Amino acid sequence: MDISARSMLLCLDDYEVTARELLNKAAYEYIASGAADEKTLKANRAAFDEIEILPQVLVDVSSIDTSRTIFGRKHDYPILLAPTGYHRLFHERGEIESVYGANRSNTTLIASTFSTVSFEAMQRASAAPLWFQLYMQRDRGFTRELVRRVTEAGCEAICLTVDLAVNSPRDRELRAGFELPAGMVRENLIDMGRETASAAHSGGVGMLYNQVRAPNVTWKDVEWLRDELTIPLLLKGVLRPEDAETARQLGCDGVIVSNHGGRALDGVPSTMSMLPKIADKVGGSLALFLDGGIRRGTDVFAALAMGADAVMVGRSYLYALAVDGAEGIERMMAILKTEFEMAMGLAGCTALSTIERAMLQMRPAR
Repeated sequence: MDISARSMLLCLDDYEVTARELLNKAAYEYIASGAADEKTLKANRAAFDEIEILPQVLVDVSSIDTSRTIFGRKHDYPILLAPTGYHRLFHERGEIESVYGANRSNTTLIASTFSTVSFEAMQRASAAPLWFQLYMQRDRGFTRELVRRVTEAGCEAICLTVDLAVNSPRDRELRAGFELPAGMVRENLIDMGRETASAAHSGGVGMLYNQVRAPNVTWKDVEWLRDELTIPLLLKGVLRPEDAETARQLGCDGVIVSNHGGRALDGVPSTMSMLPKIADKVGGSLALFLDGGIRRGTDVFAALAMGADAVMVGRSYLYALAVDGAEGIERMMAILKTEFEMAMGLAGCTALSTIERAMLQMRPAR
C-alpha cells in the first residue's frame, strides 16, 4: 500500500471498508458476520453508542500514563489483540504476519487454537510472550499435550473458551460458502489428523457438534486445567457474575467478558451491559477483560470506566492484516491508542486509575 492510500485510513472502520474490497466474499463474511439474526453482534456495538462521557475540566494533562501491569508484565496500553482464527485467509504469511504487526505495535497477541501457523512458530517470531486461546478437546490427553507444548514454547497465559460448546448458526458464513482452502489446516491440531485439522467448522443443518471442540466441558475441567498449569488461566466467554465468582473460587486468574463477538448464542446481552455487573462481583480479585465492539478510543475509555482492566480487539486487526499486513496492524493500533490518549486527555484523566464509572452516564431515552 502506498503512503498516500495509507494516510487516508483514519479510523478502524476505514480498514473494514477497504478490506471488504480486497477479500473474497467467504473470507470477508468469516470476519464480519455473527450468528443467526446477529442481534448480539449489533448489540455489542450499539451498547457503546448509548454511553456518554462526563469530562473533568481544568486538569493538567501535560503527562498521560496509559500503562498497566498485567500478570507481572507492563503493557504500554490496556489493549490486546484477541484470539482469531485462520489468518492465512487474509495474508499469505498468516499468523506470522500478525505477530510482526504485534511486534511493531508492542501489543500482546493471543494465539488461537485455530491458527494456520503453529504456536511454536508464532512464538519464535514474537518479540514478547504470546497468550494462547484454548478449545478443550474431547481427548483430554491431547489437550494436556497441547497445553504442555504452548507452555514450554513460552506462553504467558491460557484463555479457555467456554461459550461455544456446540455449533452456532452462522448463516452468512454458510451462504458465502466458507471453508478452508486446500492445504490450509489448523496447525495446532495437526496431530489429530490432517482431515480433522482442515475440516470446515461452520454449523449448518444437522451439524450440532464440532469434532474439534468438546461439548462436555464442565467446571471440573476448569479445576483440572488449573491444576495442570503453572501460568495464569483465564475463562473467555463469561457473561454471568455468578460464573465469574465460580471462576474466582476455582483459582482462575482472569475472566474475559465476551459473547464470542456475537458469533455464538444470538440474543445474549452485549458485553458492555454485563461488564459492570461482573466488575461489581469480582473486580479487584480477578483480572477483567472486555471483548466485543471496540472501535474507538472512547470505547476503550468506557470499558475501563466500567471495570475492565484491559480490552481486546479482534475483527479490526484482521481487516488491517488484510489491507496492509503488519504495517496495517501497526497503524490500526496507533490510531486506536492515539484516540484513547485523546479521550483520556479530553476527559481530564492522567492515568488509568483516574478513569472512574462516575465519569459515564447513559444517553437519555429519545
